[in-house]
Amino acid sequence: MSYTFDILGVSPLIDFFYQQQQLPKQKTGPELAYLGAHKCTLDAFIDSAERVSPAKEWNLDRVVDTVINFWLHNQERVSYWKERLEDAGEENLLVARVADIDSLRTTFDSLLRDQI
Repeated sequence: MSYTFDILGVSPLIDFFYQQQQLPKQKTGPELAYLGAHKCTLDAFIDSAERVSPAKEWNLDRVVDTVINFWLHNQERVSYWKERLEDAGEENLLVARVADIDSLRTTFDSLLRDQI
């Protein structure tokens, strides 16, 4: 399996918690997870990914490699989101998505079909 990781934005903690509670009710497959971190650090997102990987039956080494590669190749984006998180204050999280690429493609295709 191949994975993708991307930082999506900043969210109030309560909104992120609510969305996490709603995910099991939605049609997102087990190959997609949203991660939240109070700090914009590589360690914070690796820790978050490690906590969800066993439940998703993911290849943890590949997931961690994907997060690290994103971090190494997207320093400007990481810096941007770090600043946005600091501006937002303590009651907020930085939200990222990690997913199996094929499952994410299927999810996006489904969304596009629903729009037509």
